[in-house]
Amino acid sequence: MTTDRTPTPIDAVAERWVDTLVDLEPTVGTYIGRRENDHRFGDLSPAGHETYISAAKAALADLRAEQPVDDVDRVTQTDLGAELELAIEKSDALTHLSDVNVIASPAQELRDVFDLMPTATEEDWGTIARRLSAVPAAVEGWIETLRLGIEKGSTPARRQVGEVLQQLRKNAASDGFFATFAAGAAPEQGELPESLRADLAKGAGAAASAYGTLAEFFETELLPAGREQDGVGRELYALHSRGFLGATIDLDETYEWGIEELARMVAEQESIANEIKPGASVEEAVAYLDADPARKLVGTEALQRWMQETSDRAVAELGATHFDIPEEIRTLECMIAPTQEGGIYYTGPTDDFSRPGRMWWSVPAGVTEFATWRELTTVYHEGVPGHHLQIGQAVYNRAKLNTWRRQLAGTSGHAEGWALYAERLMEQLGYLDDPADRLGMLDGQRMRAARVVLDIGVHLGKPLPDGSGTWTAEYAFDFMGRNVNMSKEFVHFEVNRYLGWPGQAPSYKVGQRLWEQIRDAYREREGDAFDMKRFHRNALDLGGVGLDTLRQALLG
Repeated sequence: MTTDRTPTPIDAVAERWVDTLVDLEPTVGTYIGRRENDHRFGDLSPAGHETYISAAKAALADLRAEQPVDDVDRVTQTDLGAELELAIEKSDALTHLSDVNVIASPAQELRDVFDLMPTATEEDWGTIARRLSAVPAAVEGWIETLRLGIEKGSTPARRQVGEVLQQLRKNAASDGFFATFAAGAAPEQGELPESLRADLAKGAGAAASAYGTLAEFFETELLPAGREQDGVGRELYALHSRGFLGATIDLDETYEWGIEELARMVAEQESIANEIKPGASVEEAVAYLDADPARKLVGTEALQRWMQETSDRAVAELGATHFDIPEEIRTLECMIAPTQEGGIYYTGPTDDFSRPGRMWWSVPAGVTEFATWRELTTVYHEGVPGHHLQIGQAVYNRAKLNTWRRQLAGTSGHAEGWALYAERLMEQLGYLDDPADRLGMLDGQRMRAARVVLDIGVHLGKPLPDGSGTWTAEYAFDFMGRNVNMSKEFVHFEVNRYLGWPGQAPSYKVGQRLWEQIRDAYREREGDAFDMKRFHRNALDLGGVGLDTLRQALLG
């Protein structure tokens, strides 16, 4: 790690933008370990959004006024500029007025931030009590924004409103998250004073009541006004896709490539199924593996323990052979999330590593058994050499990268594309030599290829792959069910996620494609001097960037 780079005026612009975000969106501060605003939320009203956009325009003007002094500056100026420009474009398109989906909208973010807040001390719980009490004002501001969306005809899909309404009711319940979270408050040492427990209970009650108010608004106002069609159309989809990739792609070509890639994944699965059980179909091989008790975990405790052991082993072995893994990022905590919404995700370390990187598994209600053959590749995807190595390395590289570059820059396509790239790399390194584990990896890769086809298809109203009509949400549920070996609960959550979060799901597989294209072009340029380990180090040293920026930085 270099130690002699002097911060530049462009670094100063980026640092000011981080400060602005932490002020205007305090949940961002919580995520990166800036705790000064942990007691509050940002202003989710239309006025709050206008304040944010004005700040983005000012930062963009400041950024454009500076001249880069080195390659680090050039990447910062290019990538931060692209992000600010996109934020302004999306605002002009009124996307903030219909920001409702099942996984990453204010309905989830206002609750999810409590998962990341420190809970060790009495002071920590005092901060939590204050933030719980701030939930009603945040909800009120968001309702104001959604009402403006109704007025202007920019509303979310009715299906998303209905799904999120169910989540809101769960959190508003007397035994929902807020109530149980506050009731279980416990510092690492000692006991909380009764006055603080009362504040926590009062704050939890206010938060739950606010979610109840939000649920009533969803049911009585937003649901009737929601748009009938699930797809957002080509123009909005292109904006969302660019945001998730940090790259502009040909959507029609990518749809056709997705169909071809899906067929290739199916053929590869069928070949490996035959290795597992001669003559077996993929479905028969899956049933054979699922019946094997040696490949099954029962209960979330066993799942968490297996995740941690697998992750620790990968860090130790890869750190001794194929990657330079600093001591600071050798700790990865594997966690069972307090929610039951489905999904597996990663949260990065704080800037000082006081909170390590964490892999979270949100286990749906009723799911008690887990197949290791399905999930081994998931641990590599979320951990090392996937997200944790990628994101942790950027945080570690603080002497070279400003705070925005280390902790906030990047796109889903860069991060998730790398994680899928990492899965294939682990296969190449011999960590998936068991055909069952390779089948599990391919199950995930097939799912990601199917998502490219489904997501672009349904949002752009593309012709179905068999030419029998055009994409609908109903066909999407059936299509996904035929292309994953997952529970109905998983398929239901996943497809609803795609319908409400356009462009995000394809960013994984498209991101992998772009990572591989960049690597291959880099190899061709380097010829006999090509070194894979050096390529990975050079790429990850950039931190998170858009994929167009990655290509430009590595290839010129």
